[in-house]
Amino acid sequence: MIKRNLTGNESSDTRQSELTELYQEHLAHQRKQAWHVLSVQLGILLLLLTFWELAGRLKWIDVLLFSYPSKILNYIIQEIISGEIWGHLGITVGETIVGFVLGTVLGTSLAILIWWSPFLSKVLDPYMVVFNSMPKVALGPLFIVVFGAGFTAIVVTTLSVIVIITTLVVYNSFSEVDSNLVKVVRTFGGSRSQIFRKVIFPATFPAIISTLKVNVGLAWVGVIVGEFLVAQMGLGYLIIYGFQVFNFTLVMSSLFIIAVVATVMYQLVLYMERKLLTHK
Repeated sequence: MIKRNLTGNESSDTRQSELTELYQEHLAHQRKQAWHVLSVQLGILLLLLTFWELAGRLKWIDVLLFSYPSKILNYIIQEIISGEIWGHLGITVGETIVGFVLGTVLGTSLAILIWWSPFLSKVLDPYMVVFNSMPKVALGPLFIVVFGAGFTAIVVTTLSVIVIITTLVVYNSFSEVDSNLVKVVRTFGGSRSQIFRKVIFPATFPAIISTLKVNVGLAWVGVIVGEFLVAQMGLGYLIIYGFQVFNFTLVMSSLFIIAVVATVMYQLVLYMERKLLTHK
């Protein structure tokens, strides 16, 4: 009997060791694949920048209009050293963060509200579709008149871009939850509040978190559109000013800074998503 137990334990330990080894191989393969993807991405970026640099220096493109990477980089470094860029960057990033957070919270809250009340959902559905289809640039002057030419008007413009899309995405994820799960809770006498807490929210939590990634881009779109219309500071203002004075290096530099900061924000959202889904 003792020998049999020892043999069983050895077999279990061997199996556990094999599973651990397979898991480590899987992780190693994932890391290798991630590095391969990153190297290809960086290679494509480097190739594009090199071609752009050569095209500018060899006059294959109009440098006045398109500039080239080294010239843009030198311009950004000069602006950083002089300190002039920090005020514009701080204002735009602040507006983007406020619009991003408020838009996500309001959109998710509205989705919960219309899920909670099917009657309200039917009433608001055509209005949300119409509002979502309206060009937000056309609404900008109205926001300026109502809220004044400043921070509030830009944030409201950003909210007009984010809220409805967030509401539609989150509400659709609520509607796609398996109805059988809802029926089970309802059969046992569960209230609508319990159905939401026990079934709907846990099932759609990943989709709600995923909307954050979409909202990063939408927030930048809303803020830059708002700054195009009303701002006297910010990266959107620099783009418009650059066009007005034919300083296209300023325009391209502003676009480059927007791309870098938006990428950083997106990576932070990805990190937060991984943490939230891991500890869910």
